[in-house]
Amino acid sequence: MNDSVLLDVRDGIATLTFNRPEALNTLDVAAMQAFRGAVERIAADSAIEVVVITGAGAHFMAGGDIRQFGKIVADYAGAQRLQQFQAMIEQWINPAILLLQNLHQPVVAKVRGACAGIGLSFMSGCDIVIAADDAVFSTAYSTIGLSPDGGASWFLPRNVGTRRALEMFLLGDRFDAQTAQSIGLVTRVVAGVGLDAAVSAVVHQLKNGPRHSYGEIKRLVRASGGNTLEAQLALEGAAFARCSATNDFAEGVTAFLEKRKPQFSGC
Repeated sequence: MNDSVLLDVRDGIATLTFNRPEALNTLDVAAMQAFRGAVERIAADSAIEVVVITGAGAHFMAGGDIRQFGKIVADYAGAQRLQQFQAMIEQWINPAILLLQNLHQPVVAKVRGACAGIGLSFMSGCDIVIAADDAVFSTAYSTIGLSPDGGASWFLPRNVGTRRALEMFLLGDRFDAQTAQSIGLVTRVVAGVGLDAAVSAVVHQLKNGPRHSYGEIKRLVRASGGNTLEAQLALEGAAFARCSATNDFAEGVTAFLEKRKPQFSGC
């Protein structure tokens, strides 16, 4: 993996950091490759309990690397350019997005500064989003004549509603962290100086929680959009039963009855 994306794993917490601060962490091809590699490592490590996605320096990610896009535009036209971009997305971006969505671990986005284009896509696919009050958001795609990638057209309608998502995509306007929270795109907004502490508190709460339960919750919520009520009830029943067979469920019930905090073991 090159250093445009960093992966730090310690004490059950994986932190994936987009690491091109001099370019607002914009995504070039090398970063796409590193991103997929990092996600594959996370997916293969069963000891990881929580995943944090963030950006180095003052920004989360300001989208794709437009300078690299410009070189591709200069070198290729028509069908050849189409093939270049399609291969880029299908080879590096889409597999990583699918792997992230299938993780049983909670995924937390820590966002400050610019979050635009595919950065917004990545953030929108996370389970919990904590943003600094100085964060600024935009879909940005239409401003350079593009349509969304990175799953944005799937995540945003589910997060903010179809009409709001269309407005965001079509106009490409910038909006602040308070607006992002009010429309359901961001979970929490905190003062910039308190962002690290706020994320750390949530991550450690999740790390000490019922790991099997989290995985079942994620699967149920992801499946609900395409299911009938009858099908979803069946999935809930099966998931509930699987949870009931775990040691964490027994510990949770016992702790409740004994009026103490549960000590979950993740099994």
